[in-house]
Amino acid sequence: MRLRAACIQLTSGPSLKDNIDGAGQLVSRACDQGANFVFLPENVGLLGPGGVMREQAAPEDKHRALLEFKALAARLGLWILVGSLAVKREDNGLANRSYLIDPSGSLVSQYDKIHMFDVDLPNGESYRESDNYVAGTQACLASTPWGILGLTICYDLRFPHLYRALAKAGAEIISVPSAFTCTTGKAHWHVLLRARAIETGCFIIAPAQCGNHYGKRFTYGHSLIVDPSGTILAEAQDEPCFVIADLDLELVRLARSSLPSLQHDRDYTTGVEDGIVVSNR
Repeated sequence: MRLRAACIQLTSGPSLKDNIDGAGQLVSRACDQGANFVFLPENVGLLGPGGVMREQAAPEDKHRALLEFKALAARLGLWILVGSLAVKREDNGLANRSYLIDPSGSLVSQYDKIHMFDVDLPNGESYRESDNYVAGTQACLASTPWGILGLTICYDLRFPHLYRALAKAGAEIISVPSAFTCTTGKAHWHVLLRARAIETGCFIIAPAQCGNHYGKRFTYGHSLIVDPSGTILAEAQDEPCFVIADLDLELVRLARSSLPSLQHDRDYTTGVEDGIVVSNR
């Protein structure tokens, strides 16, 4: 069975119903064009101020967005990667959590975002993701009919050791649902995604948020599907839409056999006390 992957690009806001409806319409359209694996962006259910996110978060078994997407996957008979939802944990903290759903509507896997976006940008933008979410601690791989999927979310993209670890553990495809800021997206989005693909020999699938969210948050868009050589197979622009690409997993084997860097990792020491030589030459 061939893999036809679709990235859904959205401008999610503070209305859970509107976001679910908008995502569902694009998923259905992608399915009509033959997509059998659809990837949704980070914060697909809700993207609003921190207080709104906390108020509308729900436990997994009662989360309206998750229930709707499970039903949608079963109705359309396709795989869905729910980029992320604000999910209430048993300790009442919130997780920024990604879910993988199979065509029966069953949950296959879940992943809590590990790296929190706590930054102060030079233009004055400031973000404190850890004010609302508890960081995850466990990397995640999941089996699909086409190969092994590694799950990551947005800011994780800046930590290449995570991607290399996923690839060395078997990942052939890595999802990067995101809500990149316009500032960081223009500067780094394309180069980071292409670099992660090349370094790991994986397909990288990065559905993104775009546009103006509730008048105060602006995201970059440009959802991408990148092959293991770093070639961009499909790219959205800066408005809600979907893009599709056919993925040939044989390209993973070819990329890794021609440049077998995953096999060439070597242990080394760090720090002056561990033998690094400082030289002026």
